[in-house]
Amino acid sequence: MVFPKPSSESDLFLSSNFASRYARDSLPRFCMPENSMPKEAAYQNIHDELQLDAIPKLNLASFVTTSMEEECNKLIMESINKNYVDMDEYPVTTDLHNRCVNMIARLFNAEIGENETAIGAGTVGSSEAIMLAGLAFKKKWQNKRKAEGKPYDKPNMVTGANVQVCWEKFARYFEVELREVKVREGYYVMDPAKAVELVDENTICVAAILGSTYNGEFEDVKLLNDLLLEKNKQTGWDTPIHVDAASGGFIAPFLYPELEWDFRLPLVKSINVSGHKYGLVYAGIGWVIWRTKEDLPEDLVFHINYLGADQPTFTLNFSKGSSQIIAQYYQLIRLGHEGYQSIMENCRENAMVLKERLEKTGCFNILSKDNGVPVVAFSLKDRSRYDEFKISEMLRRHGWIVPAYPMPPAAQHINVLRVVIRAEFSRTLAQRLGLDIENVLRELDKNNVAAKEDNNKALLLVDAVKKTALDAHREIIAQESNKRQKIMAT
Repeated sequence: MVFPKPSSESDLFLSSNFASRYARDSLPRFCMPENSMPKEAAYQNIHDELQLDAIPKLNLASFVTTSMEEECNKLIMESINKNYVDMDEYPVTTDLHNRCVNMIARLFNAEIGENETAIGAGTVGSSEAIMLAGLAFKKKWQNKRKAEGKPYDKPNMVTGANVQVCWEKFARYFEVELREVKVREGYYVMDPAKAVELVDENTICVAAILGSTYNGEFEDVKLLNDLLLEKNKQTGWDTPIHVDAASGGFIAPFLYPELEWDFRLPLVKSINVSGHKYGLVYAGIGWVIWRTKEDLPEDLVFHINYLGADQPTFTLNFSKGSSQIIAQYYQLIRLGHEGYQSIMENCRENAMVLKERLEKTGCFNILSKDNGVPVVAFSLKDRSRYDEFKISEMLRRHGWIVPAYPMPPAAQHINVLRVVIRAEFSRTLAQRLGLDIENVLRELDKNNVAAKEDNNKALLLVDAVKKTALDAHREIIAQESNKRQKIMAT
């Protein structure tokens, strides 16, 4: 049977994208194309190219959620065209945002009554939340200094050297001196005593990390609070604390409810948390919560009325999607305290399974803590044959993204491999990763032995060549010597 030729290239495309010119030509890279292309061709080409990305579930470098329930995915798609800032047009979305703020504030033990409204805001992520909290501390400190007739041009803040880069961004962008407490080998978070030593009258706040990026460890916020209370009492200052709970804010309340790190401590004035990490929402949502209304200076809040009604706003971004806010509310009511606790317990248990398997190899030092973010951070005991970066490179061949990096200054001679155990990381995957790490170690050891054998063979060959050359040289010398002796005899 003979099939008729398509009457046009568009008809040909409908037969097969891979038979059209859109499969023969590369996609534009630098300039917008002059002509349009069929929507199917645009989708297929971009879809195919994206297959070269890593599989999100196997990206163990990231704390960010990569999987949600289908019902939540539907809500996200249904609201993806809503601009959150249009509060008057989307009042229900605004109400869901406020419900999230109130639930999270109470989760962090904020001092609010049963019918009172919490003070907080949804942000694009913890970076924006930290910027907002830092600006509130700076403005409040400046206002107090102005009222006292004192200089207010040299603010500083104290953190550990293990902070995430967004703290360095805040300090540089908003002209605040960043005083970092150096870490040391065996102690990879901020030392509260050393932090308090760096505090002076120009310190706008001390930032504590509930879940260090480097090894998942919780800093001792309770000890920091107690030491800072004593110093404030001695000096007459009122230096406050901000808790960066980007990773640990949705873990500590469920796994370690007795741990005092939040608004139960009097000097903790604001907390940020990433909804897109252990809040279990896709990337693009963070939260910042203030202890009381007085902790957020009113002169930082803007009131706009050109969207239909008076709307107070305190954000760095204006327009942003509503989807992640709605997704956060879905997770909070869908899972509840029981669901979050169960998920975090699973994460902790999976981390322990991987940790125990790594310990059995006898090759690694474990640098993470059992109590903290479910992260397994580890380094090689012996780096004479290969290092952590080589292991990371070899694991990519198995599909795993496991980052390798040096510790902060003063401990940068220590390299770390870090595995973040997220909610979607199952026990089967934890066991499989452990097996693949063992296979990589065996392969590297085998390659190392083979390389030594090759090196030995090469040395033997060089020695043989050297000996052959030396023998030839000696023979030439002997021949020349014999010639001279014959000449002399004649």
